[in-house]
Amino acid sequence: MVISRARPATDPPALPGILRSALFERLASAGRVTLVSASAGSGKTMLLRTWIAEARLTDRVGWVSVRRGERDPQRFWIAVLDALRRTQAGSRAVGSLTPAPGLEGGAIVERLLEDLESLTEPLWLVVDDLHELGDDETLRQLGVLVLRAPAALRFAFATRRDLRLGLHRLRLEGELTELRAGDLRFTIAEARALFDAAGVTLPEPALTLLHERTEGWAAGLRLAALSLVRHPDPEGLAADFGGSERTVAEYLLHEVLERQPDEVRRLLLRTSILDRVNGPLADLLTGRSGSELILQELEEAGAFVVSLDGPRSWFRYHQLFSELLQLELRRTAPDELSALHGTAAAWFAEHDDPAAAVRHAQEAGDWATAARVLADNVLALWVDGRGDTMGELLARFPVGALDSDPRLLALLAGREVTRGSLPATERYLALATQRLTAEAGDTRGTSQALLAVIRLRLARQRVDLPAAVEAAQQLLAPHAGAELQSHRIDDELRTLALLNLGTAESWAARSEDAERHLEYALALARRTRRPYLEIGCLANLALTLMARSFELARRASLKAIELARTHGWAEEPIVGIAYTVLGGILVWQGRLDEAEPWLGQARRALRAELEPAEGLLLRRAHGMLQLARGHDEEALTALRSATRLDELLSAAGAGTRPHALAAHAHALMLQTNLRLGELEAVEAALAEMAPELRDGPEVRKAIAALRLAQDEPQAATAVLAPVLDGSVASSHRAWLIEALVLYAIARHALAQPAAAEETLERALDLAEPDGVVWPFLVHRTAALLERHQRHRSTHAALISEIRTVLAGDRPTPSGEPQRPREPLSESELRVLRYLPTNLTAPEIAGEVYLAVSTVKTHIQHIYAKLGVNRRADAVERARDLRLLAPSALTRQ
Repeated sequence: MVISRARPATDPPALPGILRSALFERLASAGRVTLVSASAGSGKTMLLRTWIAEARLTDRVGWVSVRRGERDPQRFWIAVLDALRRTQAGSRAVGSLTPAPGLEGGAIVERLLEDLESLTEPLWLVVDDLHELGDDETLRQLGVLVLRAPAALRFAFATRRDLRLGLHRLRLEGELTELRAGDLRFTIAEARALFDAAGVTLPEPALTLLHERTEGWAAGLRLAALSLVRHPDPEGLAADFGGSERTVAEYLLHEVLERQPDEVRRLLLRTSILDRVNGPLADLLTGRSGSELILQELEEAGAFVVSLDGPRSWFRYHQLFSELLQLELRRTAPDELSALHGTAAAWFAEHDDPAAAVRHAQEAGDWATAARVLADNVLALWVDGRGDTMGELLARFPVGALDSDPRLLALLAGREVTRGSLPATERYLALATQRLTAEAGDTRGTSQALLAVIRLRLARQRVDLPAAVEAAQQLLAPHAGAELQSHRIDDELRTLALLNLGTAESWAARSEDAERHLEYALALARRTRRPYLEIGCLANLALTLMARSFELARRASLKAIELARTHGWAEEPIVGIAYTVLGGILVWQGRLDEAEPWLGQARRALRAELEPAEGLLLRRAHGMLQLARGHDEEALTALRSATRLDELLSAAGAGTRPHALAAHAHALMLQTNLRLGELEAVEAALAEMAPELRDGPEVRKAIAALRLAQDEPQAATAVLAPVLDGSVASSHRAWLIEALVLYAIARHALAQPAAAEETLERALDLAEPDGVVWPFLVHRTAALLERHQRHRSTHAALISEIRTVLAGDRPTPSGEPQRPREPLSESELRVLRYLPTNLTAPEIAGEVYLAVSTVKTHIQHIYAKLGVNRRADAVERARDLRLLAPSALTRQ
């Protein structure tokens, strides 16, 4: 089959050429032969013409535009000779030739080679639209000219597909420069320059969206610019611009679709309903065989078909082309749409892509099939970290379509949990339980298990430990009810159960139980190869381990973060707690500049209002950071936010609120008010505080700080004594260190230097293993530490570190980091997140569902925008710019 590559009768109207500096540099340093190969409208001709004019090479370039369907060797070669003769050097070296019957192309080439033997000055031969040269013998003759021509003659070929010119030898010798579709895609800066040249000004978000929709396709951007010139609402048109826009549709219809054979057109139209297509699926939708070969030929022909994998078995269509095809399909065969979607739904369901199957069943209006496929695959989607996908699928169902299946009602309840809508969660759980009574067969056990997982998830979010234990026992107990026992509780469910139970125990300060359950869940997640669950286990295990060892917590956090980055989940909530723990550890260690990026990453990943306990931990860490920097107002804002999240937990009916964390946040807020001189306000707050909170170990430290501020050191020692003797125990070693520091300050104020030194030594003993510095920074310890260092030789390194931070001598970044040369697009940011991993470009392409060439282009654009040449340098630069979190492999 012949795939058409013919040009349209008219190209898009021209706009001024854009100076594309990076491409101009590549052309200037090119080898003997430059091949510019890309689809129609990619800007091949404009690039070469603009570069020639910019480089002032006009009198050194012979330009030949091949006629459409050219099959006359003599006419082609005489056109080449005439083009060369019009140049300064060629006019002296190349002789004229008159067309004559029987004059063969091979003879013309031999004569031309003889004429060029005397050529010493640089001379370019540009052949545009080389794909139109339809005679194989003429192509062979052109290959001979390339290989035998003197070094002074250089070539540039612009084509929509690769041709057999024998260029592989030049590639091996480094004499071939190749510019392909990915290289020709406009960057954001180039798109902006194009619109500026057209007199169109767009806000940055509108320009970025337009760039994404056109995928940097030069003709698409040119057509958009021309459409926007006189439009009354350019920003609105930019937002709606697509393949159905008149100028784009006309161009693509004439350029590609109408010039294809009927069989190819049928394939393109009937498969346009798909986000991605392969040969077998295309065969099924068209009712014919051989689709894979057609798709491969379309890709090779530059017909807006992009391969998505190395073997070139999966493809997608350019976004604008896909929209045009769908428009044409609706216009020409509207009655076939439902059947096509139904066929696609069945195929994807059989080939383990439930999300695609559900989407196509929904498009077909087959809600029963969509609901059944989704219900059958709820657990698989869940444990694979595709909660957002499930939410999107659920949103497309009509009201009431899901009310009959307890599994889908459980899924709706889970969606409401993630949204933070706990009353709605309860309603769906109640309705699912009601429907469960009428359910029988194999699905009943699954429904019961899913409902138990949702109840466990809800209990975890509320930090309701009794409810979490009850739900977990339903899933894990060896003597569960007969109905549940008939359904095999697989490792994924066990992992979910243990993960949520361990998390609830961690927030409730049941560290030993939490650690045991999370370690078991982690082993199951690894055994079943569920990296999403593994990340959750590691992140929450890090929080649990923080109470006894910063180093163990740090390692668990780093493992969670690296795993999330590897799989593209670096911005997902499940890894947010790992960022918070890592940032919090660095705050405790006084490494404030290192802590800040991690806490920033946590803010981007976590949804504080939907996960109040995790949000509380993050806000508390941020407040501690600001306190250590002496930014008391900023600290107060963060800590107030933390206590409001505690109130959210209380309003949600938390059975076992995270007393230790909440109490610490309340105590820190009181201490911040003291630093701001609000002593009376602190007294009043303490008077209104619940006794169990006021008498706890954390608030006792705030009371001690208040008494010290009131010059009552004896009262401070009295309130701290139960914390130090263990009768009012602190759950975290770092928090006990702070109590010891305050006690040492009080003893020093009482003129009891020996007792102060002994207490400070005890604090340093506890601080040394984890490098805890924070309590010494926020309380007045400089004089105590100086005296201690004079009298004792222990902890010299730690004291020196503390005094360095107190003196402000630790190097800090100078000002704000530089911005990239131009902002990275959303697609480039997606690819950037995979660069710290060991994934190759094809593997990254598979993760983000893009063509390998597109990923490589994004990587080149990332390099250019960051001003680097290597992947490692790009990662380092992105981290400096805080586009990526700091390296998890750097010693923390």
